[in-house]
Amino acid sequence: MKLYTFLFLIFLTTLSKAQTHRFIYEYKFKPDSSSTNYRNVNMALDINPKDVKFYNYENIINDSLNKKGGNNHSASPDIPTLRRLKNSYQNTNYEMMMDYFSYNTEDKMDWKLEKETKTSGQYTLQKATTDFGGRHWTAWFCKDINISEGPYKFRGLPGLIFELNDSKENFFFKLAKSQKLEKTYDTSDFLESFAGKKPVSVSIANMHKMMLQFYNDPTKEMRQKFDDVPPGTFQVGGTKITSKEQFKDAAKVIQNFIAKNNNPMDLKNAVVYPVIN
Repeated sequence: MKLYTFLFLIFLTTLSKAQTHRFIYEYKFKPDSSSTNYRNVNMALDINPKDVKFYNYENIINDSLNKKGGNNHSASPDIPTLRRLKNSYQNTNYEMMMDYFSYNTEDKMDWKLEKETKTSGQYTLQKATTDFGGRHWTAWFCKDINISEGPYKFRGLPGLIFELNDSKENFFFKLAKSQKLEKTYDTSDFLESFAGKKPVSVSIANMHKMMLQFYNDPTKEMRQKFDDVPPGTFQVGGTKITSKEQFKDAAKVIQNFIAKNNNPMDLKNAVVYPVIN
């Protein structure tokens, strides 16, 4: 009920230039496309006066605890995180791989508005479809909420996106909650930086090159440091590394994990890992 009351207020009032409208989406996804298991995360979509940010809601909780206790905890970095200017398709993407990286993409999408509708609470939602990132997507948006935004990179519809999923049912977003903030929330400690590190700005091509270099030799750094640390310092897949002969099997464990947990939403901008025998 709180969600629909708040959305009704948005519809009736002019958005203040000093306010941020935050929408919380339930995000359900498969890390492994061949599996039937889903992960569930809450995502925040902050629509600010000058920009739009999309990130793991857990970061807000951690940020509050960090400021109270002087800690530096951050939420899982494997969740899509980005920022874009208001009314723009130009996204700055943030990803933690071997380091914290940022790269820019232009993600304009062409929507097909369908005649099909359904109700959600007191609102009527209209169906729209698009092909984006090598996947086919279905969105349900509300024309009564005059905000042309939605989760992740999805925007450009004549209303707020309430629900979104891909045709293969790997990814689901559902609007769950909304908030009105009197000022833009400061994300500098977990978005524009991660665990105290500023992102390294790279092109997609260079990031993919570094990801492939790591994938092809994931134990390189451990091997280089092996003689300078006590035996058992390194651990891979629950197994302590006590001899150099173990690195070959350890590399396969890491490679298999990376390959298995590689199910990106945007396939066209994704790295392609080779099959390791």
